[in-house]
Amino acid sequence: MNAGERVRGGPIAAGASGAGAGSGTDTAGAAGTGAGGGTGAPRAAGRAAVPVRARAADWAVAVGVAAALLATALSGQRSATYPAAAGYDLAGYALLAAGGLALAWRRRAPLAVLAATGLCALGHQAAGFDVPVVAYLFAVYAAVRAGHRTATAVASVAMLAVLPLAALVSGPHDVAEAFARARGALEIAWLVAAGAAGEALRQAERRADEAERTREETARRRADEERLRIARELHDSLTHQISVVKVQSEVAVHVARRRGDDVPEALLAIQEAAREASRELRATLEALRDDDTAPARGLDDVPELVRGARAFGLDVTLTVEGRRHGLPAAVDRTVYRIVQESLTNTARHADATTASVRIEHRPDTLVVRVDDDGRAAPADAPVPGVGLLGMRERVTALGGRLSARPRDGGGFTVHAELPVERMP
Repeated sequence: MNAGERVRGGPIAAGASGAGAGSGTDTAGAAGTGAGGGTGAPRAAGRAAVPVRARAADWAVAVGVAAALLATALSGQRSATYPAAAGYDLAGYALLAAGGLALAWRRRAPLAVLAATGLCALGHQAAGFDVPVVAYLFAVYAAVRAGHRTATAVASVAMLAVLPLAALVSGPHDVAEAFARARGALEIAWLVAAGAAGEALRQAERRADEAERTREETARRRADEERLRIARELHDSLTHQISVVKVQSEVAVHVARRRGDDVPEALLAIQEAAREASRELRATLEALRDDDTAPARGLDDVPELVRGARAFGLDVTLTVEGRRHGLPAAVDRTVYRIVQESLTNTARHADATTASVRIEHRPDTLVVRVDDDGRAAPADAPVPGVGLLGMRERVTALGGRLSARPRDGGGFTVHAELPVERMP
C-alpha cells in the first residue's frame, strides 16, 4: 500500500473482539447424511479402506448367507408348473449365490449391494425359487447404517411392489397366490426390523463420534486456557523486571559514553543479555498466545478489516504513511489485533458514525492510531475490559507503549507505538 492511501469500508471481521489468542475450531466431522437424509455424509463414503479383519468378517457373512440360500433352495419345493429347463435352475442357483456373495462389499458400496441383492432376489423369484430374500435384508441393514435412508426406503417399496410380479412370472399362479409367495419371501416386519437395526447402530456410531469430538474439543480448550495462563504468568512475573534491567543498562551505557568514560564489559554484557532475554520472552509469549490452528493475520489484512466495518454503520478511513520495511511477525500480528479490537469497541460501544485508522512507518517504530467520533468525553474514565487489557499486554510484551483514552474534542483514541528493531 502506498503512502497516504485511504480505504473506506465496513463490518469488522468475524471474531473481531478477541484481542488475545484466537480460538480454534475443530472441524472433524462425524457420520453424515446420505442420500436419504440423516446427519453428515454417509459413513461408508469415507471408508476408503476396510480393515483386514472387517473384510474377513464380511466375506464370512457373505459366504454363510449364500450357503444358507442355496441350502434352502435345494431343500424347498419348486413351482411345478415352471418350465423345468436346466438353464433356469442354474440361473436361479447362480442368482442366489450372487446375492449372498455381494454382501462382501456392503461396507464399501452399500447402495450398489442393495441394488444387486434386490435384482438377484427378483431374479430367483422369477426363476421359481421360493426362498426368503435374506441377502436383501442384510443389504437394507448396511445401507441404512451408512445413512442412505431415503434410497433404501424407495428401493424397499419397489421390492414390495415388484416381488408379486416376479412370482407371477414363475408360473400360472393367481394374483392371491403370487402375493402370498411374495409376502413369504419378504415380510414387511423383517424389512422394518433390518432398517431399524441399521438406523440404531448408525445413531450409536454418530453419538460415539460426537462424544469423541467433544472430548477432543474439551482437551484442546483446556490446553488453550493453560497456555494463556502460562503466558499471563510469564508476562506478570518476568516482562517488567527484564524491561527494567534493559532500560537501566541502556541508560547506564549511554551516560557513560556521554561522559567519555569507558563502559565496563560487564555492563555491556548485561545490556546485551537483557536485549536477548527481552526478544526471547516476546517470542515465547507470542507463541503461547497465538492459536496454531488459526491463520496468521497481519498488516496486509487491515484493509479487509476496515472494509468490514461498514456493516456496523461506520464510515472508516485508513491511512498508511511512510515506507514499509520488513516487520517482525509479532509486530505484524499485533497491529492487526489493535485495529480489530479498536474498531470492534467503536462499533459496539462508542455510538460513533466515523472512525479513522492511521498507520505510520518510522525508521524504528510503527505507530498505530485509531480515532472515532463517539460519545466518550475527557471526564469519562475508561473501564479497561478484556480487549483493552489484551491490547496492552501485547504492546507491552513487544516493548511498546499504548494509550487508550477519550479525546478532548469528544470520541476515543487508541494510540500504540511498537518498536520494530530488526531481529537477529
